[in-house]
Amino acid sequence: MPSIILVYPKWNKIPEQTEFHLPPHGPVCVAAAIPEKYSVTFIDENVDELDFSASADVVLLSMMLTCQLPRGREIADKFRSLGVPVIAGGISTMLHAEEVATFVDSIFLGEAEDGRLAGVLEDLENERLAPKYDYFHDFPPIESVGPARRSILNQERYVYRGVRMVDLVHASRGCRFNCFPCATAYLGGRQFRPRPIEQVVAEIEGIDNNRLFLVDNSLAQDKKWVMELFEALKPLKKKWISHPILDEEDVIAKAAEAGCWYVYQAVFDTSDVIRERVKRLKDHGIGVEAAVLLGTDNQDADYIKRLVDFLIEIDVDMSEFSILTPFPHTPVTATYEKEGRILHRDWSRYTTAEVVYQPKNMSPETLQEMYAYAWREFYRDVPQSLRMARLFTDLVRKEMADGTYQSPKLSGDRKWLKN
Repeated sequence: MPSIILVYPKWNKIPEQTEFHLPPHGPVCVAAAIPEKYSVTFIDENVDELDFSASADVVLLSMMLTCQLPRGREIADKFRSLGVPVIAGGISTMLHAEEVATFVDSIFLGEAEDGRLAGVLEDLENERLAPKYDYFHDFPPIESVGPARRSILNQERYVYRGVRMVDLVHASRGCRFNCFPCATAYLGGRQFRPRPIEQVVAEIEGIDNNRLFLVDNSLAQDKKWVMELFEALKPLKKKWISHPILDEEDVIAKAAEAGCWYVYQAVFDTSDVIRERVKRLKDHGIGVEAAVLLGTDNQDADYIKRLVDFLIEIDVDMSEFSILTPFPHTPVTATYEKEGRILHRDWSRYTTAEVVYQPKNMSPETLQEMYAYAWREFYRDVPQSLRMARLFTDLVRKEMADGTYQSPKLSGDRKWLKN
C-alpha cells in the first residue's frame, strides 16, 4: 500500500494568547480527497513530533499561514534530501506559489475534491508528476465536498486544561465580500458557494463531538440559506461558534436556537452600530470575541486607546488584537506596495503580532507598543484564563440544561465547573 505523510508545519504562536490548539481543518479536507488505497499518517507539528526517518512514498505539505512557509521549506528540504518527493498545497501555497515551487517537487493550487488530488497521486505513481497542478478558481462542484477525514487526527492532542477542543467544519466556500486586509476573495472567489444543507447536516451529525466551529468565511452572505441551515441544525443540539453572523434580529435568534454560543465579531470602530451588534448577540446568550485589527490608516495611538476602552465598556467577553499584516494578494497589500510601505518579506514574522509595514499615523515602534498596550489593558482586571473559564462554564450549563452534555473522558470539564 503506498504511504503518504501529510504534514501541517508548526509556527510561532501569538505570545499574548492563551496557548491551545485546534485541530486544523485544511489537512482533514485534503485527507478526505486521498483514495483509500493509500495509507495516511498525519503530523500536526504544533502537537506532534515529525520523524524524518519514517518511510513514505510522498510527503504532502498542507500550509495555511504565511508564517508556516519557513518551516515548510525546512521540511521539504529534508525529505527531498532523503529521496522522498514533496507536494505542497493549501492557502499559503496559493498565496506564495512561485516561491513554494522553488523548494518542492510539485505545487497544487486550488481545491482538492472531485478526483483532482487523486489524479496528482496517480501521476506520481506513474512517474509523470508535473511541477504544478493549477486548479486556481476552477472550483469543483460544491456537491463533491464530502465529510472531512477527521480520523487522521490525534484528538487527545487537542485539549485545553483537560477539555476537548471544538471540531472544525464548513458549510460553504467563497466570499462575496472583498475586505481590504483579507485574501479570501482571491483564494476562494467572490461567489458564495453553499454546500447542500443535507450534506452539511449529515457531516455534523456524524462528528463525535458536541462542540463545533463553523469556519465559513461569513454567515452573513445569504439570509435565506443561513436561516435554512440554522433550522436544520436545531435538532442536532450541537453547540457551535462561528465568524460573523448576519446582523438581523431574526437571524441571531435563529442562530441561538440552533446552538450558537460564541461569535468572532470584527470590531473596527467605536460606533453605535458595533455597540448594538454586540448587544444583540449577548441578549440572545451568545458570547462575543472581538476581532480587532490595529494599525489601519484611520488609527493613531489615541484611537487605539479609545478602542480598548470601548471594548471594555460594551462588555465583550474576549478580545483578540492583531496587527494589520500585508499578506500577498490582498487589497491592502497592493496599496502598500505602491506606496513603498512594506518593510520586509521575512515570512516567519508575518504572524499578525509584529509590525511589518509603515503605519500612516504613527511609527512602527509606536504601533508595536500599542499592540502590547491593547492586550495588557483589556485583560488587566479580568485575565484571559478567567474569561475563558466563564465562557466554558456557561457552555456546560447550556449543555446540561438541554441534555446534550457529554460526560468527559477527561476531567477538565468538572474542574472548570468547580471554579
